[in-house]
Amino acid sequence: MKSVNIASNEVSQGNWKPSPKTKVILTLLYIIAWIIFVGLSIEAGGFITNAIFVLAKPEAVPYLWQQADLRDLLKYGHNFFFTQVGVIGIVSALKAVLFYLIISILHNKQLKIEQPFTNIAQRFILRIASLALLIGLFSILGASCADWLSKKGVRMPDLESLYLGGADVWIFMSIALFVVAYVFKRGIELQNENNLTV
Repeated sequence: MKSVNIASNEVSQGNWKPSPKTKVILTLLYIIAWIIFVGLSIEAGGFITNAIFVLAKPEAVPYLWQQADLRDLLKYGHNFFFTQVGVIGIVSALKAVLFYLIISILHNKQLKIEQPFTNIAQRFILRIASLALLIGLFSILGASCADWLSKKGVRMPDLESLYLGGADVWIFMSIALFVVAYVFKRGIELQNENNLTV
């Protein structure tokens, strides 16, 4: 019990420093977030650029996407094609923005492990939760459009090829993060009360 009190005093006085293991884990997370961000940015840029390129050369559609063949959709209607590609581009861009937020908070070292309950941390969690919710909603929209088009007789690739799978996971994650943000809000209130009483 005495060691816990000493540790809590060190944290409250700002003397606590993260262990080397914690620093290594944060560095690894930073590197992984960069790799994922670059991949998602290329994916989002590819979909958007390819959609614009189709305006000039529609016969190039089979060569634009490596997994998703959208020739039938383009033949069915340009509006449907650009709507579907737009939704896929939005989903990819939102995923890239999500990882950019993770990179920026790790790069600026705004998260303090010694005092995790801060307004910055709560706002970060709320932003991530909101982005996850938007990704889930746009994925549902894109999946619904693809399903509707399939019922109309358009041959559509599966959702994984369109990068629209896992909408329910994104929504579940956003709900969990909203709960964590509320816990952080309560933690900030308790921490402020504790600081006032000390």
